[in-house]
Amino acid sequence: QVQLVESGGGLVQPGGSLTLSCAASGTILHIYTMRWYRQFPGKQRELVASIGYVGAPYYPDSMKGRVIISRDNNKNTVSLQMNNLKPEDTAVYYCNADIKISGNAQGYWGQGTQVTVSS
Repeated sequence: QVQLVESGGGLVQPGGSLTLSCAASGTILHIYTMRWYRQFPGKQRELVASIGYVGAPYYPDSMKGRVIISRDNNKNTVSLQMNNLKPEDTAVYYCNADIKISGNAQGYWGQGTQVTVSS
């Protein structure tokens, strides 16, 4: 079985920074694209950032300049550095990855970590 476990969420003041981490574990042959999503109450999850195995990060226009995604392929981890946080960034943040354990790769999700931006 594969598990994705996020960490690093919490309460931060407006204008502050926070770094989320996600570690994949299990019998993993290869991890392709890794992503961070977020979900507001009553809304669908939206993409925050993604990164391929060799790098090449992607950010939606709304996130450019405020977040940085990185990964460590040796440790099967992905991180999301978030800067200049705003109250509207308050959401549950999820890690997602396309992982091959045998045959074709499948998508896996973490359990989510709450980020609250408030003074």
